[in-house]
Amino acid sequence: MHLLLRRDQRSTMLGNVSFILEVRADITQEERAHISKYKLGSSLLYTKSELVDRGSGLLGLASRLAFKAMNISVSVDDLAGGKRIECKDILEMLAVEGQIREAAITFKQVLDAAAHFGGEEVIEI
Repeated sequence: MHLLLRRDQRSTMLGNVSFILEVRADITQEERAHISKYKLGSSLLYTKSELVDRGSGLLGLASRLAFKAMNISVSVDDLAGGKRIECKDILEMLAVEGQIREAAITFKQVLDAAAHFGGEEVIEI
């Protein structure tokens, strides 16, 4: 598995800068088979949520849309298919990137373990 990261930025209508992180994993056929066999596709690798007062009426609708936009989650399927994450500042983007890197490394360890069931592994110490 290879983790592919792409950073970008764009200007918003208000003249602010929005930072974009695109993440995707290049997954081998064998790894895809393990993901399917062990039903790992919906497993969350990263999640971030912020609390927002949802309210009611039009204000409630707007706050629910804002709530959805501020919540970020990345599953195994998202990583395999690619996911675009918008961040409000570069520090948030770097933090998200670091946590996704860590989660991808851990997930690679899960895939490696899945490849060794039913056999034995010799580890030299």
